[in-house]
Amino acid sequence: MRVPIPEISDRSLVTRRLLVEARHVVYVKGIIEASEGLACMFAERGGELLVVAPCSREAELDELVRDLRDELGAIVSASMTNSATGSKSHSSG
Repeated sequence: MRVPIPEISDRSLVTRRLLVEARHVVYVKGIIEASEGLACMFAERGGELLVVAPCSREAELDELVRDLRDELGAIVSASMTNSATGSKSHSSG
């Protein structure tokens, strides 16, 4: 039975949704774990990932997301709302 990842509604956190090949999930998890507490990663199915970080580290998270997009061809949502400010961040460009 598949259990979907719940929406994150904590105003002190930002989220990014990524899609990578399933074979890259463990690699991405290792990169995130090695990033000194930058973020936590949740996998829903295959390579569908939700990455969650504190708002104070949003710029670092976006840099990591861009690197994953460039290195692995990760598909990143075009814009994601920062729940703390309501502003939009464009990570895929």
